[in-house]
Amino acid sequence: MPPPIGKLPRRLGMVRADGPSGVAALEFELLQLGFLMSAELYGALAGLEMTDLTRVGRRLLHCLREEVGANATHVPLFRKFPDSVPADTSDFYVRRVFALLLQEPARPCVLCGETGTVQPVAPCAHLVCRTCWDGADFSACPICHRRIDPDDPFLRPSERQVFAHREAVTTTVLLGLCADPGAACRDLAEAMLARRIPMAAYERAELEVLLDASRPAALSWLPETIPVKETRAVVLAYALRNGAGELLPRHAGTATDVLRVLYTLMGGDPGLESRPERRTSLSRAMRRAVLACLDGMPYLVEDLLRHREPWKHMAEVLHPHEQHTRFPGAALAFAAVRGTRLDPGTAFGRALLERADGHPELEIRDGRVRATTFASRVETALAQGRHADAVTLLSHRPGELLRRLSHLLRSAYAPGALPERDATGGGAVLEVLGDAVRRVAPGVLIAALGQVRTPPGGTRLFLPRGGTARFRTMPDRRPTLPDEVTLTAERVLTGELLRRAAGLPPLRRALLDEGLADLVAPTSERKAGAALVRLARGSTQPIPRAERIRFFLHWAEPPGVRVDLDLSVAVFDEDWRFAGLCDYTRLRLGKGLVHSGDLTSAPEPLGASEFIDVDVRALPARYLVPVVFSFNDVPFEQLPRGFAGFMEQPEGLFDPLAVRQRFDLAGAAKIVVPLVADLWTRTMRWTDLNLSAAGYGHNVARSAGEVAAVGAAMESAFAGRVTLWEVACLHAAARADDVVVRRRDGSLHRYERRPGEDAEEFAARLVARAAAPPFEGPPDGTDLAVLVSGDLALPEAQVHALHSYGLEAARRLDAADLLSVLAPAPAAATARH
Repeated sequence: MPPPIGKLPRRLGMVRADGPSGVAALEFELLQLGFLMSAELYGALAGLEMTDLTRVGRRLLHCLREEVGANATHVPLFRKFPDSVPADTSDFYVRRVFALLLQEPARPCVLCGETGTVQPVAPCAHLVCRTCWDGADFSACPICHRRIDPDDPFLRPSERQVFAHREAVTTTVLLGLCADPGAACRDLAEAMLARRIPMAAYERAELEVLLDASRPAALSWLPETIPVKETRAVVLAYALRNGAGELLPRHAGTATDVLRVLYTLMGGDPGLESRPERRTSLSRAMRRAVLACLDGMPYLVEDLLRHREPWKHMAEVLHPHEQHTRFPGAALAFAAVRGTRLDPGTAFGRALLERADGHPELEIRDGRVRATTFASRVETALAQGRHADAVTLLSHRPGELLRRLSHLLRSAYAPGALPERDATGGGAVLEVLGDAVRRVAPGVLIAALGQVRTPPGGTRLFLPRGGTARFRTMPDRRPTLPDEVTLTAERVLTGELLRRAAGLPPLRRALLDEGLADLVAPTSERKAGAALVRLARGSTQPIPRAERIRFFLHWAEPPGVRVDLDLSVAVFDEDWRFAGLCDYTRLRLGKGLVHSGDLTSAPEPLGASEFIDVDVRALPARYLVPVVFSFNDVPFEQLPRGFAGFMEQPEGLFDPLAVRQRFDLAGAAKIVVPLVADLWTRTMRWTDLNLSAAGYGHNVARSAGEVAAVGAAMESAFAGRVTLWEVACLHAAARADDVVVRRRDGSLHRYERRPGEDAEEFAARLVARAAAPPFEGPPDGTDLAVLVSGDLALPEAQVHALHSYGLEAARRLDAADLLSVLAPAPAAATARH
């Protein structure tokens, strides 16, 4: 089965052309979307017959229009936006209320007094005066703002702005030719399977599409190891559905791995952040495969207890006690989890009591199996101040040790510690750290490094694990680490990353972009939504320099469900005091913000669109925060389509070439805060926060305090995080003697390894951006380039670029790829963590 073409342009920058011209028209349409054909692709398309060219062109244009949001018809409430938006929102509201309460059929209009002008509109049946309300401007009922029948006589032709083709296009993304789609899909799937950074939900869905497109051969080319647990769960669920249960014990090392697979099979989240909506029955073959896998696991009881409640529910699907003779280990573990009373007078009770006898982690009390877990032993040791004992336990699980590293060190070195506190705990941590770092994933190392070196102070931000609950903030009162402890821990962590990088193929030259210092290294992408420009949460980018920015929101509602989303912008002063808003309650805020009008329904096929224009020069406040609310409490995951973003100086209502960011509305969230803009520094911080809420009538006015808390906390929450600049410098220092750095002003400077300079010293010089001589000429011989803007010709290099533009490269890298290649050696990675 051929893979879907829609997956290839975005992921690979390539297009399939497989049949037999009029390519100029297609090329022109692509240019208006910001995409440029390579010479190879142009030649292949020119050889197609017209029928095939039309088919390929339509599918390609549909995919790329979807990328920027141009696939939807954007019709705001006020079709002549921004010119026709009322200057006084209160007066506009009062007129609507008067018309709603006092207007009567066959009577003069209560607002203007004219007769014969009041008629109902369909389907809401509100009485609307054709004189008071301009049917050439409104696209919905003026009273309730719900979409009305397109054939309703109230609606009249409008001189709505239409996007005009630009004569000059300066910003483009290059599309190349994909000669073998099957091989390209396999290469992409294999790269996704090898990644060591958790993927976002939309990427896992793409992986399933790729596996299904390659069926039945997909299972035969799976790698020996799949590093990321969520990715592994997707693959194993696919294998079980296709009768390959033998893959489960090969790839699932813990009971939690199996739970992730069960969640995936039941349509839930493999990250275990939200339960499946309902439990799905499994076939007998699947149940046997799962129980057989669990039965052979050495830490089964403890692993089940880590997720006690989910496993209690899964027991109702797996029926482990019915198979106690065949899988006694699994049956005993579930008895411990469920607190099953074991009756020695029954065969079942006798068998499990005999198996429990002598088990080091189990005891029988009151006829029930009780367990003492690893986590409880660690927590008890920490609570009693026995840090050295806790470290000894954690040393057997290096991943747990690294995740707790900052807490362990700060607890051991806390001033005013209790006299009985084990003062050797901090030293014990540093003693085992050198061995532990060799056995954990690079994302864990990067996260630990950021936590250890971040000094206390400011505000701590605790984000919901599932991304759909209320967050909380608190002052950062953690103890300060002694400088020598921080430096020692940093040296061990960075030293391990340099050691791993040194084991990779050497580079003739590395090319780095200084702007990478604004981008947070992606230690995890679980919460990331599908976006045109993929930024790790906490990253900063310049605000477009144009005078006008236009935020946009589009959505469609499922049949039978009314969905009212609201696009809002909150404004705050330099101390994060609320300074105003622009939303459905205030359509204009001075001369700086203009709202296109509040649409309260979005039936297919038109859906609904809302816009907010921002005149950056006319806003006296400092911070600007756009927010999307689900007013009537419908989660985004129920939408057939929903997306938002912003444009820079658009021509017309919606200009694909002006789109600078577009992201999907997805998941169980009902509020999304995509970014925080600082108008003084002309930067924006990508927050990508999806939050949940209960109730009806969500808006900025009720949530201003919460939004301010998020914005204020984001600065300190990401202050010490490891950046993509640092990761790129580690690669360059360990693998190359010649490094070229592009400064923010576009100038190039050259760093060469000094005689006797080791990787750690060279990396420190690069990270600090020490003075270096200018570099003249093109950076020929570059093997690895890590850039913000991929606007250089580097046909032989491996390149990561935040903005690919006209990039031609031997291989394009995701930011996560730069971390994935720093994985531990297979023998070291086998340790349980």
